[in-house]
Amino acid sequence: MCEFEVKNSYSLNDMVLLVRLLRDREKGCPWDMKQTHRSIRQNFIEEVYEAAEAIDRGDPEMLREELGDVLLQVALHAEIAREEGHFDIDGIADTLCGKLVLRHPHIFGGVSAETSEKVLANWEDIKREEKSQKSGADAIEDIPNSMPVLMRSQKVQKRAAYVGFDYPDTEMAVCDLESEVEELKKAMNGEGDLSDEIGDLLFSVVNVARLSGIDAELAAHRACEKFIRRFEVTEAIAARQDIDMKTCGIDKLNELWSKAKEALK
Repeated sequence: MCEFEVKNSYSLNDMVLLVRLLRDREKGCPWDMKQTHRSIRQNFIEEVYEAAEAIDRGDPEMLREELGDVLLQVALHAEIAREEGHFDIDGIADTLCGKLVLRHPHIFGGVSAETSEKVLANWEDIKREEKSQKSGADAIEDIPNSMPVLMRSQKVQKRAAYVGFDYPDTEMAVCDLESEVEELKKAMNGEGDLSDEIGDLLFSVVNVARLSGIDAELAAHRACEKFIRRFEVTEAIAARQDIDMKTCGIDKLNELWSKAKEALK
């Protein structure tokens, strides 16, 4: 069994040993020892979102804790892989460091890259060579299906643009967006598949965001937060005026919404 010393301060190596102890078949934790890559997949995603929340809040202490939870997921996956004879956490570090050295030829080689844009272009070229991606389609197929859909859409568009498949400016992307709105209207009247047209419209919105230098996922997130704040104020105004939002009608709801927007300016 892996021995572990309880002490006041711990290192990264201590974390690896602790996870190994928790997975020990004789004296480990019943929950930890039965986990698999698949069983903790969702945990990994949730922990990353919680770390992102800490970043959004600008809370260093929360971020420290949440990054620890993310690191635990990495350590668990590494230990499961070690037990299965595939790789261990040192193997992960070895692969990562090798990749970083290879993808930073402007630091470790003779390549010039004075701007972050050039660094990213070099990174993309090297990554495609590493993965033997012969075409733009190869690069697009490599994007994980599990990504949030707006993020994935933006990445798909970016990789298509890398091989020249892109609008020359935002104006043309907006024209395409307007045409998708018209197609959606037709689908709502029975001319076409409504689900498909809504999907096309969302994809076009992401394209406009990308060409405008806006992260579509973050923009949608901010829109959700803005809606929540305005809705809270709208509901409070309705309560103060003894208005039933379920029965007051759309005109009154719009009036309340306008008051909430004014109050939050």
